[in-house]
Amino acid sequence: MTPSSRRSALLWSCIQVLNRERHDALIKVFGTLDDASYHIDSELLRGLGCREKTISNVLERLEKCDAELEEKLLESAGAVILSLTDESYPARLEQIPDAPIFLYARGDLSILQRPSVALVGTRKMTGYGKRVAQEYTRALVHAEITTVSGLARGIDSLVAEETIAGGGKTVAVLGQGLLTLSPQSKALADTIVAAGGLILSEFPLRMAPDMFTFPLRNRIIAGLSLATIVLEAPESSGALITAKLAFDYSRDVFAVPGQIFDPNFAGCHALVRKHQARLTSSPRDVLEEIGVIVPSDDLEKSSYVAQTDDERTLLGVLTTMPQPVDELVQKSGLMTSVVSSVLTVLELNGAVKNVGSGQWVRS
Repeated sequence: MTPSSRRSALLWSCIQVLNRERHDALIKVFGTLDDASYHIDSELLRGLGCREKTISNVLERLEKCDAELEEKLLESAGAVILSLTDESYPARLEQIPDAPIFLYARGDLSILQRPSVALVGTRKMTGYGKRVAQEYTRALVHAEITTVSGLARGIDSLVAEETIAGGGKTVAVLGQGLLTLSPQSKALADTIVAAGGLILSEFPLRMAPDMFTFPLRNRIIAGLSLATIVLEAPESSGALITAKLAFDYSRDVFAVPGQIFDPNFAGCHALVRKHQARLTSSPRDVLEEIGVIVPSDDLEKSSYVAQTDDERTLLGVLTTMPQPVDELVQKSGLMTSVVSSVLTVLELNGAVKNVGSGQWVRS
């Protein structure tokens, strides 16, 4: 993103008026959001379908927005801002109809190229819920799956902590701006980034959370993930919003059962009863359903160390999810002949496996 594009993105993000339909309409008329930013006034906002009260609020926010200051804050936070049209915008998230137009990101965006699964649940977890969260998180990390959650207390924080402890990669999606975290949440966010993870938010850097921001956050959690697992949730849990959104996006949804008299699992049971989630009693259920080749508990992972840059590049895009050669070529940027020859070397050294039909996984 060029400096002018970044300033434009920060400006549009600050006024919080764009959805996908309005974004596409502006691109059609002006070509870029940069050019459209010079025409923001009440007439343009009415043309986008904004109500008069909204227009008044947007213009007030626009007057207060200092794009130069926002740029400085972005840099000081060690973050970047992405727009929907950027190449580094998460591909799975782009597929949902209500994808956020802008994303503030701090950390390693490349981990979203790996298979990712959302693990969500209540803030007031029981001992049983904690054990469930640990079991599922550890299994996903073992299978080299990126975990996705929301950084809240309870299940969310435990998922992040267990992922890091197991040497895995995790994504935390915020319901507020990156610069408004509590000291405790900021400490965990810093740990996630230091461990090679990622913090995401669609909200301006200094925007505080409210009753609307967390439900909006939940669609990003669902949209980033191949599947969503509800680990423990009462009927009032926000995790059910994430599950319903994942269901609407035609993503896999799973719910862990509890005792029928336990209100902390009433939400999980309701999802299964309404056929909005499949019951899961083992992490293997989830992994096999999304197509992951589940590592054997009896075998150690390959300890092979890449000997060349090409090997290192290819091992970086290989996962436990089977991928054909043409997909590996696209992700790695290597020539087809190079990918084929490197795969042969890696297979001889036990670092990769051909699982049939020309599909490859990392051992």
